[in-house]
Amino acid sequence: MQRVVVPPRPEEYSLKETTPHLGGGGAAGDKLTTTYDLVEQMQYLYVRVVKAKDLPTKDVTGSCDPFVEVKLGNYKGTTRHFEKKTNPEWNQVFAFSKERIQASHLEVVVKDKDFVKDDIIGRVVFDLTEIPKRVPPDSPLAPQWYRLEDRKGDKVKGELMLAVWWGTQADEAFPDAWHSDAATVPSDGLANIRSKVYLTPKLWYVRVNIIEAQDLQPSDKSRFPEVYVKAILGNQALRTRVSPSRTINPMWNEDLMFVAAEPFEEHLVLSVEDRVAPNKDEVLGKAIIPLQNVDRRLDYKAVNTRWYNLEKHVTVDGEQKKDTKFSSRIHVRICLEGGYHVLDESTHYSSDLRPTAKQLWKQSIGVLELGILSAQGLLPMKTKDGRGTTDAYCVAKYGQKWVRTRTIIDSFTPKWNEQYTWEVYDPCTVITIGVFDNCHLQGGEKAAGARDNRIGKVRIRLSTLETDRVYTHSYPLIVLLPSGVKKMGEVQLAVRFTCSSLLNMLHLYSQPLLPKMHYLHPLSVMQLDNLRHQAIQIVSMRLGRAEPPLRKEVVEYMLDVDSHMWSMRKSKANFFRIMGVLGPLIAVGKWFDQICHWKNPLTTILIHILFVILVLYPELILPTIFLYLFLIGVWYYRWRPRQPPHMDTRLSHAETAHPDELDEEFDTFPTSRPPDIIRMRYDRLRSVAGRVQTVVGDLATQGERLQSLLSWRDPRATALFVVFCLIAAIVLYVTPFRVVAFLTGLYVLRHPRFRHKLPSVPLNFFRRLPARTDSML
Repeated sequence: MQRVVVPPRPEEYSLKETTPHLGGGGAAGDKLTTTYDLVEQMQYLYVRVVKAKDLPTKDVTGSCDPFVEVKLGNYKGTTRHFEKKTNPEWNQVFAFSKERIQASHLEVVVKDKDFVKDDIIGRVVFDLTEIPKRVPPDSPLAPQWYRLEDRKGDKVKGELMLAVWWGTQADEAFPDAWHSDAATVPSDGLANIRSKVYLTPKLWYVRVNIIEAQDLQPSDKSRFPEVYVKAILGNQALRTRVSPSRTINPMWNEDLMFVAAEPFEEHLVLSVEDRVAPNKDEVLGKAIIPLQNVDRRLDYKAVNTRWYNLEKHVTVDGEQKKDTKFSSRIHVRICLEGGYHVLDESTHYSSDLRPTAKQLWKQSIGVLELGILSAQGLLPMKTKDGRGTTDAYCVAKYGQKWVRTRTIIDSFTPKWNEQYTWEVYDPCTVITIGVFDNCHLQGGEKAAGARDNRIGKVRIRLSTLETDRVYTHSYPLIVLLPSGVKKMGEVQLAVRFTCSSLLNMLHLYSQPLLPKMHYLHPLSVMQLDNLRHQAIQIVSMRLGRAEPPLRKEVVEYMLDVDSHMWSMRKSKANFFRIMGVLGPLIAVGKWFDQICHWKNPLTTILIHILFVILVLYPELILPTIFLYLFLIGVWYYRWRPRQPPHMDTRLSHAETAHPDELDEEFDTFPTSRPPDIIRMRYDRLRSVAGRVQTVVGDLATQGERLQSLLSWRDPRATALFVVFCLIAAIVLYVTPFRVVAFLTGLYVLRHPRFRHKLPSVPLNFFRRLPARTDSML
């Protein structure tokens, strides 16, 4: 068997191994190496401004409106100010990056806010060389009271409580601190640049089984009602078919499936409606059902059915009022399905496969640790003050936990050095890391309508990682644009997958990928597609309400919301993937054909000897096959991949895609292109579909010919085949199987001198059999 040689990728799109200075290079006993060992240490000067007391009044009004200014060289951070307060409390933290510090002293100034010019109340000065160092998990540094001084160093009235220390990004104060890197960001935009950990809401499938309704009261009693039920949950609306029993007691027994998220904010609304005309429906009654009261189940045991009264509203004097005389009701079975996993991401890139109900979760098998170090060579994503700029942040998603790094302002080589961990329940899952440009630094209404631009993303499948090994690589950030494939930069990551129980992990390879309910009572492909779309909408809406929000365009990009859309490029790529899978089989077929035609006589003679041995000792056939596969696997171990997989532009056919194909891929749905372009694309699609149609028709023809062997559609052909089967049965009964196998093998491997170029008799017979193509219009 030949080993498949993959042509080298262009250097700019390839993965590069890196050697970052992880964990600061501390000794084995260093506390930091055990908690933050997948990132490079970044030193920060932290200043916690807690409160002040006994501040003097400065201006003519006799009041004091204090605030604090923390100054370090050219950097200046400011607290909020309080009006008319001599004992203010701020409790704000400021962080100054050590690599950008050029000053030797830290100055903390208390000022009095004034319309004309702020008055200085007093200050505290620190020498940077005397500030203590703190490394978690040391306890936080206790703040101290400092007496304020004037410019000359003399003590003045008032005291300020401060804590000042050197620390790293592992410090608890880091995520919520004001950063000197973000000094240009206005206060209302600060919330949008902070790092954050998000948890997606727990998603449930809601099964609504509409059974029947009773005592409906249509307005027109003279006609047979055409009744159906419309069910609404939030933005989701489904309806049953029109009941076949056209009475005032209709029956359906139909299932409707929805997605709901905890905490349940919307109620389920069941509306029974009568189609009185083609575009006119009359509401016969409504029932509103809170999901908090609905039964939950872990398997397919039937939950109790319930009757709900249908409320009808009538218009009296222009006002909607409830009809209290109304007595119709509806019979339903509603439950929250805990045995399914709610799919909110593409099944190819799932990061979580657990069922909704926590009682059904298996124990975790390990821990995934991700260090988001830095990016290099980012392209300018927007223009500010006449020059290109990028404000980059990363988002990582695995399971229900999403993380967002802080935004690094105006940098094409941002350094985040943030580390996150996830529990792993299945190794055959994927972590997704995306890089985005923050377009909401202004905050408030100035950023309204802006969208965070995608810079690129990386997917890493955990099962491709060796356990306990730290992978440090620079991943190319590749995006596909209407103009073609483009490299937007590189992101440097450190990944480690630690396994707590190798036996449990190996056992998982024998288990179903999804919870058992997906196999015992499967949902249709159409249902799963619709439910996934609804789940993505719910997740993006909930994460968009967090602070800072994880915006809709970010969530949809991370969840591959448009992965199901038609693309000529993807179709070509998938076709060549199939050909790549069939390639070795085709190669084996060609090799066997060469053996049969004695292209290499020595090899053919050896195959004859092997064949005779296997005929004489058939019990060796299966052991030989498995031993051969074992030896191939051991041989290929030398060339096993040493790097995680990443985006492959050649495999995706991104480099060779025609501009019009890319334009079609990025077109909206429904299309927004002019009619002549749509006509051209439609004709192209028809030609491709015509070829597919021909291949499918040929496959169907071969299958129908097999069926016609015994169908007597061609009586002479079937008679010949039946007689042949009888003779073959008698011959094979009296002849030992080894003799038959031996003679068949010698016939197949016969010398070219005994071969004819014309097709064989069995093939001629098969091709003459009838198919149902004659009956096709």
